[in-house]
Amino acid sequence: MIDTLRPVTLPEGAEITLRLAGPVARARAWATDFAIRSMVLMSLPAAFARFGDAGAGVMLICWFAISTLYPILFEALWNGATPGKRVFNLAVVHADGTPVGWSSAFLRNIVRMADAFPVGYVTGFIVMLFDGQFRRLGDLAAGTVVIHRDSLAGKPGAHAAREALAAPVALTPLEQRAILDFDERRGGWSAERAAELAETAVPLVGALRGEAAADRVSSIAAGLQSRR
Repeated sequence: MIDTLRPVTLPEGAEITLRLAGPVARARAWATDFAIRSMVLMSLPAAFARFGDAGAGVMLICWFAISTLYPILFEALWNGATPGKRVFNLAVVHADGTPVGWSSAFLRNIVRMADAFPVGYVTGFIVMLFDGQFRRLGDLAAGTVVIHRDSLAGKPGAHAAREALAAPVALTPLEQRAILDFDERRGGWSAERAAELAETAVPLVGALRGEAAADRVSSIAAGLQSRR
């Protein structure tokens, strides 16, 4: 029987256990994404019909872009989750538990064409059944796994519910993602480690130290979440 739990040590030193998503959970997420893409694609002919041949050319470009870029953009920009994965609380991460980036999202989805061969993702499904971590060819190429998102949250109850605060300074998308990752993984760290990391964010925590600094970063993360 395949073990769906995979313990890993994050680069920050936190120890967490990733709960791998099996073929059924992944198939549900894929079907949801397929339905979303299909609805968008089916609306294109009506939208471009009045533009004649030029509209047909643009429509084909949009068709290709939506079909190809949909999973890449969402996984790279939305913490490893397409809308379908988000519905079923799944996410793509690197095998060591770190978030995926553009290169990983691009590679795993370009190789999807091989997973889909010859029809109905038969190749990808067979590979997943024989791989101990339910990885398809795209995952093997990119060094990624699909997990249940709750396994990134660390130990439950490690920090209490907190007030949502706005960041005192403007944050780049990368900085926002780092703050959200801190909050998600805080439960897997010791209080000292969480405080040490939080104290480095001086523009956010000011003179706060220890648990107060970590709580401030978590409150800012809650503020970011409330805006999504």
